Order: sequence, then C-alpha cells, then structure tokens
Amino acid sequence: MSESRLHLHFLSLILLCCVSPSSFFDLNIDYSSYVACHPHQTKALTEFMNEFDSSYCNLNDPFNGVWCDNSTGAVTMLRLQSCLSGTLKPNSSLFRLHHLRHLNLTQNNFISSSLHSEFGNLNRLEVLSLSNNGFVGQVPSSFNSLSLLSVLKLSKNELTGSFPLLWNLTKLSFLSLSYNYFSGTLNPNSTSLFDLHHLRSLSLGYNNFSSSIPSEIGNLNKLEYLYISSNDFFGQVPPTISNLTSLTELYLEHNQLTGSFPLVQNLTMLSTIDVSDNHFSGTIPSSLTTMPFLLSLNLRENDLIGSIGFPNSSTPSRLEKLYLGNNHFEGKIIEPISNLINLKLLDISFLNTSYPIDLSLFSSQKSLLHLDLSDNSISPASLDTNSDIPTNLENLLLGSCGITEFPNILKNLEKLEFIDISGNIIKGKAPEWLWKLPRLNTLYISNNSLNGFQGPVDVLVNSSVKNLFMDQNYFEGAVPILPLSINAFTASFNRFRGRIPLSICNCRSLTHLKLDYNNLTGPIPQCLSNLLVVNLRKNNLEGSIPDTFNIGASLQTLDVGHNRLTGKLPRSLQNCSSLEFLVADHNMIEDTFPFWLKDLPNLQVLILSSNKLYGSISPPDQGPLGFPELRIFEISDNKFTGSLPPTYFVDWKAPFLMMKKYGVLYMEYGKYTCGGMFYFSMEAIDLQYKGLSMEHGMVLNSYATIDFSRNSIEGQIPESIGLLKALIALNFSNNAFTGHIPLSLANLSNLESLDLSSNHLSGTIPYGLGSLSFLEYINVSHNQLKGEIPQGTQIIGQPQSSFEGNAGLCGLPLQETCFGTNAPPTPRPSEEEKEEEEELLIWKGVATGYGLGALLGLAIAQVIASYKPEWLVKIIGPNKHINR
Repeated sequence: MSESRLHLHFLSLILLCCVSPSSFFDLNIDYSSYVACHPHQTKALTEFMNEFDSSYCNLNDPFNGVWCDNSTGAVTMLRLQSCLSGTLKPNSSLFRLHHLRHLNLTQNNFISSSLHSEFGNLNRLEVLSLSNNGFVGQVPSSFNSLSLLSVLKLSKNELTGSFPLLWNLTKLSFLSLSYNYFSGTLNPNSTSLFDLHHLRSLSLGYNNFSSSIPSEIGNLNKLEYLYISSNDFFGQVPPTISNLTSLTELYLEHNQLTGSFPLVQNLTMLSTIDVSDNHFSGTIPSSLTTMPFLLSLNLRENDLIGSIGFPNSSTPSRLEKLYLGNNHFEGKIIEPISNLINLKLLDISFLNTSYPIDLSLFSSQKSLLHLDLSDNSISPASLDTNSDIPTNLENLLLGSCGITEFPNILKNLEKLEFIDISGNIIKGKAPEWLWKLPRLNTLYISNNSLNGFQGPVDVLVNSSVKNLFMDQNYFEGAVPILPLSINAFTASFNRFRGRIPLSICNCRSLTHLKLDYNNLTGPIPQCLSNLLVVNLRKNNLEGSIPDTFNIGASLQTLDVGHNRLTGKLPRSLQNCSSLEFLVADHNMIEDTFPFWLKDLPNLQVLILSSNKLYGSISPPDQGPLGFPELRIFEISDNKFTGSLPPTYFVDWKAPFLMMKKYGVLYMEYGKYTCGGMFYFSMEAIDLQYKGLSMEHGMVLNSYATIDFSRNSIEGQIPESIGLLKALIALNFSNNAFTGHIPLSLANLSNLESLDLSSNHLSGTIPYGLGSLSFLEYINVSHNQLKGEIPQGTQIIGQPQSSFEGNAGLCGLPLQETCFGTNAPPTPRPSEEEKEEEEELLIWKGVATGYGLGALLGLAIAQVIASYKPEWLVKIIGPNKHINR
C-alpha cells in the first residue's frame, strides 16, 4: 500500500470516527470536543500504518477509529482491531503519540513481537487493550509507569514470567491477564496485586500460577468479577473471600483447591459461582439455593458428599442453572426440588449413587429447558410415555444410563432440540416417530445396539435434524437418505454396505461426514470435496480420490485409509489451505512423494503408509522438507529411495515443541453451555509401534511421530532429527541407512519408541540414549554396531532381540560381556558429553540460519566443523555447502 493511499486510509478512519462516537460510550467522554487530528499527528499515524500490512482493516467497523483533542489536535484515542499484521518494533511511530489516553489494538497479528518498554512512555494512558495479539516474553517493568491506567487487557497472548510489576497502577479497576503462560506464586510479598484496591474485575484464568490463594484476596473488596480458573491453585479458599461483598461472578474452576465449600453465603450479590473440577469435600450448604441473586451454581467434579435435597423455602429461589454432576452423593433425591421453580438448567450427571432417578421428581420445574442425567440409573417406568416430566425441555441427556429400550417419553417432548441417549444398551430399530419431532436439531444415539430404522427408506428425509451421531451400532443395509438440511452425519463402526448414495450431494449444508469402519463399496462421490471433514477409513472403496478440490476449498480432514483406492494423490489438494489431517494409508496409490503439499500452512498429519509410492523423499533442492506444522509423518511400507539431506528436519523444530494444556472443551447445547466434546472436531487415528500402541482422538494436541520404515532409503540419518523435541516415536527400520546413530537422538527427552533395526548402521550406540527416561522400546537389531550397550535403566530392561544381529555389541541385555563379567560399565567420558551439547547448539544455529539467512548460519557451522566430531565433518565438510 502506497504512502498516499495510507494517508487517505487514515483520513477515512478519522472521518468515520467523527460520525460514530457512540462506540466509546464506556469512557464517559464528551465526543463533541473531538475533531480531526493535527497534521503532525496524522503523519505519525500514517507512518505507524506503514509499518504493517493493514489491508484487512475494515473502515466500516464502528469500533475502529482515531480521535483527537479539540484544543490541541493531539491523538488521544486509537482503536484498530483485527487490522494489522507485522512486527511491532521498539522504534515504532506508535510510541511518539504521547497524548494517547485510550489505545486498543486487540486481535491483531504482531508477529514475534514483545511488549516493548516504550509502552511506558505513553504515560497518559487510561485504557490499554492489547489482547489476542501473540505477544511473547515478559511484561516490562516500564508498565509500572502507566500510573493513570484504569483498564489493562493483556489476555490471549504468549506472555511469560511471574505476575507483572504493577504496584504504581493505583487507579486500575480492570485487569485481564488470562490465557497466557504466567507462572509462579501470588505471594503478597512478591506481587503488587493485593495493593490494587480499586480493582473491580480481575481475570487470571488459564495460566500456570501455582500457590495457595492468599488471605490478602480479601483486601480487594471492590471486586465484582473474579476469574482465576484453570491454574494450579491449591489449598483451601481463605475465609477472607467473604470480604468481597460486591462480587457478582466467582470462577475458581479447574484448580486443585481442597477443603469444605468456600464461605460465600454472605456474598449476597453473587449471580454466578463456578467451583467445578476441584477437590472440595463435605456437604453442599443448603443456603446456596436461597441466595437472592444467584442464577448459576456449578459444583461439578468435586468430592462433595451427602444426600441431595433443597429446602422448601417460602421464597422461591432465583437459581436458573445448577450443575452437581461428578460428585459422590449418597442416598437419593429425597424430594421434588420444588422451591427451584426458576430452574432452566439442571446437571446431575455422574452422581455415583446406586438409587435410580425417577423423572417425575422434576415435574414441578415447569421452566426447565436442559436436563442432564447422564451416567445415572434411571427408573425404567419413568421413561414411559405416561411419565410426568416438564414438557418445555429443549435438551435432554440420558447417556450411559443403562437404558434397554428406546425411551418413549421423548415422544411427548415436542420442543426437544438436543437428545443424547448414547452409551446405552438399546436394541432394535430407531422408531419412526423420532424423526417427526418438530424441533429436533442434534441427536446422539451412538454406542448402542440399534440395527435399523422403522418406516420407509426415506424416513429421515423430512426430519429437522442437522447433527446426527449414530456411531458404534449395528446399522446395516444402505446408508440412509439424509435430510437436505443435515450439517454433520457420523455413522462409524456400523455395518452399512453398498455405495455412498449420490443423494448426499444434494445436502448443501453438509460439512462433516464420517462413514469409517463400514463395508461400503464403489467410488468416492466427487461432491465430498466441498466438506470440512471426510472420514471413509476402513471400507472397500475403489477408484481414485476425486481431484475436484477448488481454490479456497475448506477441507480440514480427509481420511481414506484402508480401502482399495488406486491412481494418484489429487493435485488439487494443494488448494486446501485449511487442510490439517491427510490420511490415505493401506491403499494402492501409485505416485511420487507430494512435495507440492509442503506449503500448506496447517497440515499436521500426513499418513501415506502401505501404498505404491516411489522415488525420493528429499526435496529437489536437497534442503529442508518443508511442511512447517507437521506433527505426524508416516510413509512406511512404500518404495521410497534416495537419502535425506542434513537439514531435512530443520523447518520442523517449531511445531514439535510441547503444547500448552487447555481445559475441557465445551459445546453449546441449545442455549446452554455444558461439558461435552464436539468430538468430530478432532480426528482419531491408530498408530502402531512395537512396544507402543496409540489409538487416540485429539492426537494433534500431545505428541509427534515419524515412521519411514520398510522403504529403501539410504545415506546417513540427519543429526537435525534432534531438533524435534516433542517426538515420542521414531521408526527408521528396514531401510538402507548407513553411518552412525545420531548423537542428537539423546536430546529427544520425550521419546518413547525408537526402531532403527535392519539397516546398515555402524559405530556405537550413543550413551545418551541410556538417559532417556520415557524410552519404553528400542530396537537396533540387525545392523553393524559395535561396542558396549549403554546401561540405562530403560535399555537394560529391553529383550535381547532388540540388539541381536550386531556382531560387535556387548553388555546387558546380551550374553556377551565387554569385560569378561557383567560388571557395571565405565563412566562415559565427559568430553563426549560436551560434544552432544555443542552439536545441538550448531543445529539450532543452522535452523535459525534458515529463518534469518541461510548463508550466515551455515558459514558459522562450517567454521566450527573444523574441530567438531567426525559426524559433523562428514555432513558439512571443509569443501561443501548446504543448499536450501
């Protein structure tokens, strides 16, 4: 964008702000005193925009704009949300706008940017919002200079360090640091938090704070909102929390808190209490349900005990949402909960009580819209058509309740939108009346013993259902004709046979289709290329994968593994910029390696094992492979040849870092949010390694694997393999690798399975492998290795077969000893240990060099190579260079 165009861009922003001042009503400022900005300030703003790609700025967004003071013409407010992409630098023109009082740069893309100390120069700021930008590093101490600040929002970044230094921000009323990586304690002697006496809102959720909650929390007696969920807070909630008499919302969930229920009964302004997923014990105070303003109470997943009963008060409770599931209640619900007449949501799932629940107990809850009784025993008689149950129910969850017959009570509930009866033992056919429920949107009938549908073949066509989950049943025959409005259809692990019906192409709203583990035949319909998720794994499909993925295709997951597919991989897949999961193993696909997919920005899983793929798997330029986000890479049992260049794994180092943990995923059931995973959003794959078997959904969140086994790959194993820190399984077996086992493997501290068997590897086994504490399986058999086997605990426990076929190896677990006796091995020379540390530093330099300038990084590596160990001299060499 040219400078003149930028100048016009900002003038447009200024004019826009003059006609939409209401977007900043929260500042209580008289906007009639604001005019267009002084030319000098406009120049600074133009320069600021020039620092970034601002082509995504929406000038029609009333929340974006620039405001200036009427008397001075200085910029006092700047709000640019979802506008900017680039790096925020310390010398940015932003920091010349010294009169700024309000700065909102929420949800931009500040690539690899820190929170620079120059923010402290903007010492007139009253509102600073920098949330959701990807900022890294610590909060600089200069933030303590912003003494006029009343609002500070730094949530949803990558910030680290302890609680920031904010003691001088005495006017702060709103502080949000949630969804970062802050750690340490909230010790009042080391943090200024409890001196911020004007705080009305405090948000520290989803960080790594680990401490007890100090009693000084009671000093913040103006707090109205407290959110410290999903940390590692432990111990009892201090009784001083009862000082927070202005509190309206309290969130303590997903911590390690213990003791009896917190003393909150006197906090009469509370509308929301969430203490779920802790270790609170004892009984539930009965007074909770009579708190005058309490609307939502969440006590799920604790160790609470006792019977469930609520006092029949003359004053009806205002409570609308009550979550009690996953506790240890004894006895039974002793009476109708008649005083909770305003209750709209009730979750009493997983009560761990042996008494069956009678649905008539809820007959007085005429306002009840959502009822979750999952994993309880339900009285069979109460599931009959004549049972008394609130007819306004919109969401009913009866999963894993031991139900043996389809519950006829559903027929009376014509307002039902969400039904979950999965995980029961229901036999027979799905009744025809089910599809006539007028508002039915989402239906879970998975994990039962259903075998068909009552009614004609098109019984589902006129149904209003949009999300239908019927996995793991015994449905057979043809795939049913689906409603035209269907969004998601999953029918995995059934007995459907025949072709995928072409009528599915008429379902224009369909985004998720899972028909894996059935007996389907015939070709894959071409129209499926328009979906987000397609899983057809383990059928008998034939033909080729349709090559109909248009530019901008939204496909995220394609799994066609274990079929009879032939032909080539469709080149149009490179148009799928959102593709994360590509699996086509165990087919008869005959093609070369798909280097043309390497630039896909989101591809995390690539599994092409057991096909007829051939040729080299090294890029034509002999540089790094690419695939910047790849986590699972499986190409075993093909006909790949060639060697791997030294830098092969360099570009992978970033995605193979361990990922931050997040709490439970939630989904919307109608109008209410409840625990429950939208499970088709993450795919399950089965990864089989000797000694390590993995079959998980959400594989993308936790680990990384590589399997190149059963090919004809030769040359040395690249030392750059040691950069892949999250790697848990590596299989290079049954190839033609030569040279030494890379010393850098000792850096893979999370490695659980290593198979290098049946190659032509020589030299010794690196001693560092003996220190890998998670290594469950190692196999280096049938090579040309020699010397002593490292004597780490994990290696000694391996079978002899893991080391056989190497004439020169000795030491446990083999019978051949190195010293005439099974005496402990001699310590490894410290010089070799130093070499391991130095070699990783070199490869980090090489990796950085490829990001910042390959020639400089490799030149340094070449100089060091003159006195490095033999492996590095061979890789780089005094007269060689590495091309990208």
